[in-house]
Amino acid sequence: MKFGVACMITDESISPTALATAVEERSFDSMFVGEHSHIPTSRESPFPFGGDLPREFHREFDAFAALSAAAVVTSSLTLGTGVVLPAQRDVFSTAKQVATVDHLCGGRFVFGVGTGWITEQMRNHGIDPSTRGARLDEHLRALEAIWTRDEAEFHGTYLDFDPVFSWPKPVQAHVPVCVGGESTAAVRRAAALGDAWMPNSVLDPAHVKAQFALRDRYAAGIPLVAYAVSPDNLPVIEEYARQEADQIVLHLPTLPEDHALTVLDAMVTITQQYR
Repeated sequence: MKFGVACMITDESISPTALATAVEERSFDSMFVGEHSHIPTSRESPFPFGGDLPREFHREFDAFAALSAAAVVTSSLTLGTGVVLPAQRDVFSTAKQVATVDHLCGGRFVFGVGTGWITEQMRNHGIDPSTRGARLDEHLRALEAIWTRDEAEFHGTYLDFDPVFSWPKPVQAHVPVCVGGESTAAVRRAAALGDAWMPNSVLDPAHVKAQFALRDRYAAGIPLVAYAVSPDNLPVIEEYARQEADQIVLHLPTLPEDHALTVLDAMVTITQQYR
């Protein structure tokens, strides 16, 4: 059983270098960080987990900058985005950032992607929220072309460009793609364009089987990575392990370094029985 750590790193939290070093030293398999370009001050989109939007959402570091810092202080840790929102990004910038991080870490990068949930944020990027799934699909296809071809071109509805040069290419012949989201569309996207499905963790262990059933129906055989599992929710961890999740990524709260390391040590104790 593989275990990873997910954390929203901010200007008020443990640094990406300190966290990556600590996560690798404690023999976790991976570290994931997310992104939000901004948070609209006026927002009707409800927080998917209920209640107010946590403070760290307003203050997240840039994911690729944080992972670049993590890359140079680690040697074996898988580094991933959990998740970035390609439909809200420039495809050429994303291609170069991913390839650069993959070079800095020697081919240890995993590309976690999603469609996003804050519709006001999408509109600020000039995107009709109803098109976000189709845009993500095109971005993934275009990125694969840019990463694998010396002269890449793509012609779609939302992305359309004639042959371009773009280097560096990733170290990996194929950058692994983990598709986030809990919907049927997300599972189908994982089957068509991804290498794993990475849904957010459920809160009730009774609902774990339903995630695996959804995976088996629309993406049979594809790895399931349970994302942002609370280390305090031992029944959920146990059920994901019982159902043989490919990886359980535990959620580390956004905390100052001393407190974060204490929590991380407690997380190690939880994982030991499954290794």
